[in-house]
Amino acid sequence: MSMMEPINYNSAITSESVNTDQQIFNQIKNSDSKKEQLKKVATEFESVFISKMFAVMDKTVDKEGGIFGEETKYFDNLKSYMYNEMGRNLANNPHSTFGFAKQIYAQMEKYVQG
Repeated sequence: MSMMEPINYNSAITSESVNTDQQIFNQIKNSDSKKEQLKKVATEFESVFISKMFAVMDKTVDKEGGIFGEETKYFDNLKSYMYNEMGRNLANNPHSTFGFAKQIYAQMEKYVQG
């Protein structure tokens, strides 16, 4: 009986998915004006808040006998990525945003020059 090699799940991860956060931070940094940077940072803050909210809500769900079977660290990584993307999509969509970014921008714009 021979030992099977463990599956390398990292090979399925692309550089685009790994560097998504870095790409967003670079977009913020390369913005033309400080107010545009503030708007993007406020939106990203809202997306992080929503992502964390989903993660906390997920911990309250009974997973015994769930459709995905036993929870694994790979499934947890997938859920983390999924919650991040859902948070970004909700925060960037004017029809589904929670409104945090708008409020943060309104309160902070008086402190930003240009």
